[in-house]
Amino acid sequence: MKMAELYLGLVHYPIYNKRMQVIATAVTNFDIHDISRTARTYDVKKYFLIHPLKPQEEIIKKIIGYWQQGYGRVYNPDRSEALDRVAYVKDIAAAIEEVRRLTGKEPITITTDARVYPNTITYKAARQMLHEADRPLLVLFGTGFGMEKDTMAAFDYILEPVYGPSNYNHLCVRSAVAIILDRLAGEPWWEK
Repeated sequence: MKMAELYLGLVHYPIYNKRMQVIATAVTNFDIHDISRTARTYDVKKYFLIHPLKPQEEIIKKIIGYWQQGYGRVYNPDRSEALDRVAYVKDIAAAIEEVRRLTGKEPITITTDARVYPNTITYKAARQMLHEADRPLLVLFGTGFGMEKDTMAAFDYILEPVYGPSNYNHLCVRSAVAIILDRLAGEPWWEK
């Protein structure tokens, strides 16, 4: 069965900090490496690192360049293969435009949050969309304490929170990406 193309974005602005002020979060090396490996495992076509600030852009491009063109490509081909799917863009609109350019279709935009919104959907519905849609899906993850509310309102859908068996709900973004990609694109283990 052919699935819709899946794209991923890690958003660093506009993001809330713990005081609910809008900020730009810093890029982390772990997020670049670990999420790219998870994205490659689940056949994400492109993983966008989204950040508006020039110093952060330079950090992103230096890290990616080392693994795509530098010694890292020879030293660790597996990591290089994962990072081949990583791209830097300045904002969410640029990520949407790049998916449109690559596919010729408007992507369905889905984001994640630890809160519930009026357009929140289940993982089952999003998985079905991925397996049946004729448009690509762009799944966006916020950093910090989540994306700013007006930005959230602009997306087509928001995935329901990831809940564990306790009342604690503050996963690191790398863990959330892995869990959510498995729920959307992973093997249907429950059918075996």
